[in-house]
Amino acid sequence: MSILGLRVAVIGAGIGGLAVARALALRGADVTVLEQAEAITEVGAGLQIAPNGLRVLAALGLEDAVAKAGVQGRAVSLRDTGGAEVLRLDLTRLADSRYYFLHRADLIDILADGAREAGVKIRLLQRVEEVTPGPRPEVHFANGASLQCDLVIGADGLHSKLRQALNGGDRPFFTRQAAWRAVIPNITGAGAEARVHMGPGKHLVSYPLRGGQFLNIVAAEERRAWADEGWSHTDDPANLRAAFAGFGGDVPSMLNAVETVHLWGLFRHPVAEIWGRDNTALLGDAAHPTLPFLAQGACMALEDAWVLAESLSGHDTVSAALSAYGRTRRPRATRVIDAASRNAWKYHLKFPPLRMAAHTALRLGGRFAPDRMMHQFDWLYEHDVTR
Repeated sequence: MSILGLRVAVIGAGIGGLAVARALALRGADVTVLEQAEAITEVGAGLQIAPNGLRVLAALGLEDAVAKAGVQGRAVSLRDTGGAEVLRLDLTRLADSRYYFLHRADLIDILADGAREAGVKIRLLQRVEEVTPGPRPEVHFANGASLQCDLVIGADGLHSKLRQALNGGDRPFFTRQAAWRAVIPNITGAGAEARVHMGPGKHLVSYPLRGGQFLNIVAAEERRAWADEGWSHTDDPANLRAAFAGFGGDVPSMLNAVETVHLWGLFRHPVAEIWGRDNTALLGDAAHPTLPFLAQGACMALEDAWVLAESLSGHDTVSAALSAYGRTRRPRATRVIDAASRNAWKYHLKFPPLRMAAHTALRLGGRFAPDRMMHQFDWLYEHDVTR
């Protein structure tokens, strides 16, 4: 099917929305991105772009910009509460070692510039209230206006209006875990690696951003107390320091440098049953919210964007393209989400003998079978949706 001139509305100017907008515009579609904010901005936070996500950015012609803005990761270092290294995963052993640590705002800027360069129109202050799927799907705005087009793509995150239209309401459940995130100056002099400090019922991840000038921190804790979902809730840094008071190594100095921190509750949402129907489609968190324990949220949105654009180009009708897109992406997203959920358990072992045995196994694996330790991720990082 030729998508030349296909009128597409993309709801949400996040990573997935901007990526699919550029991908479709480069194929000839007439694309408008609808963003409810008054500017395309992103609160300060880092993210990791693994090889599977980088391949999409490369296919979109944006790899050089990502390499310039990011820090290429060399290793992942798993550490115990005292800071001693348990396992070092050498990212240069990957068949494709293009693994980047990137400030989310920098990636948003790269994608927004790329979308505009491809001819995408970005409309701000567009608060969507409802989407009506159909032969000519319609987007209804809070100000009473509406927009009809040939295809509507919901890249509008956890509380997607289109997800609700296609799948009805879901029942996310609190995982009894919450996470803090912060960005601090790189006072530890940490190099191009992600460090994961593991402890009973909690763990803390740090990695460099922006040429190594800053460190991104994500710290997760199991807890019974309810925490709201969403990234915009601020918290007192003293609460973060208290939660990780028993950790050594670089952790105390990093947490003492935290001045502003955000806290969010981690919820499990079901993967959407319906990804596309009646000339509407979901991608990214709107289709498959994931826990942040595999660092694949951004990469999954990028994969979705590419596969959706390719499906629309490669099928005779929009309906056939959307069916193929859902069949292709749903099993992959489900596997990644399940793996991310298991990682929380691995990092948070509480029973001392079990934790000691697990750490010993990791040390031995890293010493005597380092390649095997890395190849366990081939299913994730070697996946290439652009082929």
